[in-house]
Amino acid sequence: MTRKEGWNGRFYEDFEVGDVYPHPLGRTVTKTDNSWFTMLTQNTNPVHFDDHYAKETEFGRTIVNSTFTLALVTGQSVSDLSQNVMANLGWTDIRLPHPVFEGDTIYSYSEVLDKRESKSRDNVGIVTVKTYGYNQEGQIVIDYKRTVMVYKEEHAPTAKADVFEKVRSKQEQTQ
Repeated sequence: MTRKEGWNGRFYEDFEVGDVYPHPLGRTVTKTDNSWFTMLTQNTNPVHFDDHYAKETEFGRTIVNSTFTLALVTGQSVSDLSQNVMANLGWTDIRLPHPVFEGDTIYSYSEVLDKRESKSRDNVGIVTVKTYGYNQEGQIVIDYKRTVMVYKEEHAPTAKADVFEKVRSKQEQTQ
């Protein structure tokens, strides 16, 4: 058997200031996404779940909960930015220049702003990026800075690979 690894995300060494990563997946936001997320987070603003109320606002329709937008765009970036993160250190300068509406499709990309060695840990580095989320019309709906503590490749956890090897070994023994 030839083992072929899939994409394992970037490690600290892979980041370079100025790099831009267009994140591969887009996502159309549904009414269910918006209402469930709003209820799960106990947000009581009816503009997120009451169509009749929302029609009376300046938007004229239900708008998507902004923290859902933050979570979605952050999630879209994981395979490029934080697949190998030890810890998120923070999100700052979050802006929401255009509302997201149910039915919008959201895409995103990130730019590496800064990279440095950790002062307290030799197994990780600190990376700061600026991420932009935009809709199908090309309107920026969110942007923010995010700082993450990323493993250096030689120090990344390998538990998943260890389990794979155990499974394959057992399979080979039973064949």
